[in-house]
Amino acid sequence: MISDHRGVPVRTGRAAVNGTKLHYRTAGSGPVLVLLHGVPKTGYHWRHLVPKLTARHTVVVPDLRGLGDSAHPADGFDCATMSDDIAALMAHLGHDTYTVMGEDWGAVVGYQLAARHRDHVEALVFAEALLPGFGFEDHTALTHENVSGGMFLWHLGFYFQPDVPEMLIAGHERELLTYMLKDERSYPDTATADAIEEYVRCYSMPGGIRSMLAIYRAMLVDAEQNREAARTRLDIPVLALGGDAFIGDRNEAQMRLLAHEVTGHVFEAGHDLAEEVPDEVADVLLTFLTDRLA
Repeated sequence: MISDHRGVPVRTGRAAVNGTKLHYRTAGSGPVLVLLHGVPKTGYHWRHLVPKLTARHTVVVPDLRGLGDSAHPADGFDCATMSDDIAALMAHLGHDTYTVMGEDWGAVVGYQLAARHRDHVEALVFAEALLPGFGFEDHTALTHENVSGGMFLWHLGFYFQPDVPEMLIAGHERELLTYMLKDERSYPDTATADAIEEYVRCYSMPGGIRSMLAIYRAMLVDAEQNREAARTRLDIPVLALGGDAFIGDRNEAQMRLLAHEVTGHVFEAGHDLAEEVPDEVADVLLTFLTDRLA
């Protein structure tokens, strides 16, 4: 269960938008902030951060297309389409302007949301992601530098191969998700039993693993979309967040290619900042929102 700053459970719902159905949670009041999770997670990833925000912000926490308790459509897993999902959801909920915070694949979707829906996105927080078309692919190579530096993303090639990953993962969702969630963190104990149970529940549902793999398999399309979007730099404030044990200051370096006004911060953490160091993330995030959106 996710609660607000008063300990009250957040409101939940489902909305039919952009040809699919998204599950979402919402709470709080004030300027609107939408939180987009990555893979292999769901909106539950933000459970520690939400109560630190709701006293000052309205928070919307969707499960991305095909993930969590959202529907599992046959297609539409490129990040531009997934960003249109979120824009349609926010319009459905009556939010005309908002800040977007994304992590991992949610950050890639968040960038596309800011690029495609410029009149609605006031600021972007880009956390722990490599952007297709801007360096992501480089870390799939079997090189000494990637392996020794902890950034050999071996699973991307595996997931891209049709049919074989489905065959090997079926019945082993718990083992895969537990390994991925703990391996990429500086503080593996923050991948708590309740979180793992929730992620395994969602990714074990019919269509769960298929949808996850479809997101990775759209990466070459995403790269073209991102290169096209980058032809016009973002003119909104951008906060780039990294964990020093994973993507680190590469987040800021990427965003400086794509936006005019970028602030960076690197935490002593791994890949899953909102679960590993939520207090520190909240402090940096709230300061950014106060300073940039006042």
